[in-house]
Amino acid sequence: MSLSYGRPMVSIPGPSVIPDRVLAAMHRPMPNIYEGDLIDVSFSVQDDLRKIARTEQPVFISVSNGHGAWEMAISNTLSRGDKILVLESGTFAVGWGEMAEVSGVKAEILSGSDPDPVYPAAVEERLKADVSGEIAAVMVVQVDTATSVRNDIQAIRHAIDAADHPALLMVDCIASLGCEPYEHDEWGVDITVAATQKGLMVPPGLGFVFASEKALAAHERADLRNGYFDWEPRTNPEQHYKIYCGTPPVQHLWAMREALDMLFEEGLENVWERHRVLAEAVRAAVEAWHSPNGLSFNIASPESRSNSVTTILTGDVNASELRRIAESNAGLTLGIGLDEFVDRAFRIGHMGHLNPPMILGTLGTIEATLTAMGAPMSKSGVAAAAAVIGAAL
Repeated sequence: MSLSYGRPMVSIPGPSVIPDRVLAAMHRPMPNIYEGDLIDVSFSVQDDLRKIARTEQPVFISVSNGHGAWEMAISNTLSRGDKILVLESGTFAVGWGEMAEVSGVKAEILSGSDPDPVYPAAVEERLKADVSGEIAAVMVVQVDTATSVRNDIQAIRHAIDAADHPALLMVDCIASLGCEPYEHDEWGVDITVAATQKGLMVPPGLGFVFASEKALAAHERADLRNGYFDWEPRTNPEQHYKIYCGTPPVQHLWAMREALDMLFEEGLENVWERHRVLAEAVRAAVEAWHSPNGLSFNIASPESRSNSVTTILTGDVNASELRRIAESNAGLTLGIGLDEFVDRAFRIGHMGHLNPPMILGTLGTIEATLTAMGAPMSKSGVAAAAAVIGAAL
């Protein structure tokens, strides 16, 4: 029978749960877009986004989803015929590289043992072999939302430096900013791409590109620049709205302002720690559920499992049926398995506006669904998760 009547729970890895405060902040009439409060909010959002990414460098805002921010990063730093090295660890770095290829960039995929994280030693070896400096940029994701792997960005930076290679380091942290520790300046990242709809707790619609001085220098010679995404007319324009290449995303700016206020009220380090504890609770549950023909981790290495999303292999359990029962009978929406994982994995998003009642409710509903399906489980995942959370309270 269906027990789903009540407030549904969406536990997908983005768009994430939007806080009531953020929704309320969006619910206001149109302001003057040329002067007044909106201008102050716009500048404060840019300033505080830099604090989240831990950078003193500029941020450019794209009125788009994260793929639009990908395009902004590509078009402002690369030229037709450039070669990029795409570090494969799942779906999204490869997708970013494919987008670059459409623009006339040559993408080389450095394949790893998917879904393992990127091996920094392999990056160093490949860049040392590029004695002519043909590779213009290295593309990687911090967290791949499909596989749930977390890459060590600092180690990848060290690998590039060890190879003494001039390539730009371009990092997608759409699924990790505001969830995982991230240091744009300290780690020597040249391009950081992010978006609103995951750890930043705002509806989809804004993408962000943080650019180092080296990336800004690359912009001067890039020939993929286009009318909409070009950084130049967005930099210190006479009319403020030109920062957005047109009408500002008014409601999204109010929402982003409120979400940033919430993050700073909690404290960024505490935000990271909350995500770590709740992710550990999810991992404890999966470990408890694990059985030879049942559930298991997609990422074998514990230190490479992300704190924002967990991809769970389902063995003999049909993942699509598990998700269907959880949603239709219990009101819980889980993330689909992407690409080859459609019927053999599901994903739990644990990012953004999330606390113990929400994560324990999610895990309890998954366990109930597994019970209803007669799926094999070694022991209670909920009890294991509660023990992790209890130790942190």
